[in-house]
Amino acid sequence: MAITIQQVSSKKELKTFIRFNYELYKDNPYSVPDLYDDMLHTFNPKKNAAFEFCEAAYFLAYKDQKVVGRVAAIINHRANDTWKAKEVRFGWIDFIDDDEVSAALLQTVEKWGKARGMDTIVGPLGFTDMDAEGMLIEGFDQLSTMATIYNYPYYPQHMERLGYEKATDWVEFKLKVPEQQLPERFKRVAEIILQKYKLKIVKLTRKVIKEKNYGQRMFDLINEAYAPLYGFSKMTQGQISQYVKTYLPLLDLRMVTVVEDEAGELVAVGISMASLSEALQKAKGRILPFGWFYLLKSLYWKRSKTLDLLLVAVKPEYQSKGVNALLFYDLVPVYMQMGFEFGESNPELEDNKKVQSQWSAFDPVLHKRRRAFRKRID
Repeated sequence: MAITIQQVSSKKELKTFIRFNYELYKDNPYSVPDLYDDMLHTFNPKKNAAFEFCEAAYFLAYKDQKVVGRVAAIINHRANDTWKAKEVRFGWIDFIDDDEVSAALLQTVEKWGKARGMDTIVGPLGFTDMDAEGMLIEGFDQLSTMATIYNYPYYPQHMERLGYEKATDWVEFKLKVPEQQLPERFKRVAEIILQKYKLKIVKLTRKVIKEKNYGQRMFDLINEAYAPLYGFSKMTQGQISQYVKTYLPLLDLRMVTVVEDEAGELVAVGISMASLSEALQKAKGRILPFGWFYLLKSLYWKRSKTLDLLLVAVKPEYQSKGVNALLFYDLVPVYMQMGFEFGESNPELEDNKKVQSQWSAFDPVLHKRRRAFRKRID
């Protein structure tokens, strides 16, 4: 049967677009489903502040009147302006193991992008770096995280057969939380850095965050620290306000640490939280009727033994000076007290040795690798 591609044009079709991932991975023990309501907001121009500078279209592939694939086509004009590029992104791509399906989906994105003046297709990427990105190419037998993409091993094989090449890779590490105390060497280094640069570690409260505008300040720092990273586009004020409102209230502030200089300027921030992977699997993408219970239980009552290191950001002039060690000097004792045994790093660009060097004290194991692919549009 021929493959038919249909652009999503109704709420019903958007629901089908989101649910296809759940159906394709419903029996997979490593995939972690997104929350359905979060996805509805992500794809809605009225809800997602990234549409201030992005345009997008969503497509479904049908074979014999059955959905067999999906893909989002995105142009991030802000990123293209920053990097002097003409790239169309493909994201949220899923397909059955059929070369005709994957080819039809990606050719649709290529055609959509070319019609808008783009000369290159890249992905998987989301609207911005705050979305999950990168196709898994190693670590298919490892549990995914709520902030990353899981895909079957045949996906990258399709990409290569279709002539796509590597744009960049990200790596992820599994880390061991010390059982009793921080390594003495690590403590000494942290204490020297505190004194040398006249820095201080700050623990936040809800009241302090509101009074001193820490939410805004943290994202301003992220904008500055992440500026050189692959495909990054500076977050707008609309995005920052959205993230502060949506995500900050969910954090256990014991697992958030900031570092300031003697003038009170923010130098570094580290944000982590208990892994929600297993809870999201049980919730099956739904908050109702019982998904909320699994998520709250995992956050507050019966936490996973694994924590997710969501982000680390250090002011550029303090990078390579060991300042990130101060974050874990404060956080690791908290992890031990809370009973965590392992940490899961977020994806890090493979050549970002500054970030990877900070894991040396925690017996790091590189257990996942993911890739952004690219291809010139004919």
